[in-house]
Amino acid sequence: KSALIAGATGLTGKELVKVLLDHPAYDKIRILVRRPLDIEHPKLEQVRVDFNRLDDYKEFFEVDEVFCCLGTTIKKAGSQKAFRRVDYEFPAALGVLAKSAGVQKFLVISAMGADSRSNIFYNRVKGQMEDRLKKLDIPALHIFRPSLLLGDRQEFRAGEKAASLLATIFSPLLRGSMQKYKPIQAEQVARAMCVAAQSESVGVAVYLSDEIAEMGLSATL
Repeated sequence: KSALIAGATGLTGKELVKVLLDHPAYDKIRILVRRPLDIEHPKLEQVRVDFNRLDDYKEFFEVDEVFCCLGTTIKKAGSQKAFRRVDYEFPAALGVLAKSAGVQKFLVISAMGADSRSNIFYNRVKGQMEDRLKKLDIPALHIFRPSLLLGDRQEFRAGEKAASLLATIFSPLLRGSMQKYKPIQAEQVARAMCVAAQSESVGVAVYLSDEIAEMGLSATL
């Protein structure tokens, strides 16, 4: 199979590149990047793009699957408008191009609490992004809603660092229906996305964080 990844330089995207390159089902992994990754592999094709002009790269969407790992924070983006561009407009544009190219599976990272009617701006944008992708009627749409992502980020986020420390301490207390609030390793999310991509199911599937963790663990067995 062939796959395209957007957001390959991010926390989960980097892990997903590794997972798919190692998977025997894939012979071509194409990544859309602003700056190339420091990695070479016979399966890997790196395409430098301007995400503001995604329509210029239509020919690169001739793949079986598209994985969207794009995401930022309002602080890093600089404004709500800039955040919305990365977390709504870019994924939506990727979805439109994937649909036009006949892509069979679109897999995207959203967020816990995503809801287009939410009073919280972050959750509302994520929910609107999900709703837009659902309307495209791609044969199989897989939406992942992880809780706090853990891993080795390139940039330091003080708030997330503090939250991850607290969450890790209290994780053992989160049981039953509360397990979806446990922090999750980015590598587990990447593995779960790979597992879902091997499914032949069609329609929309939404995975909460506890389900993602189980899928990620099953991929390591």
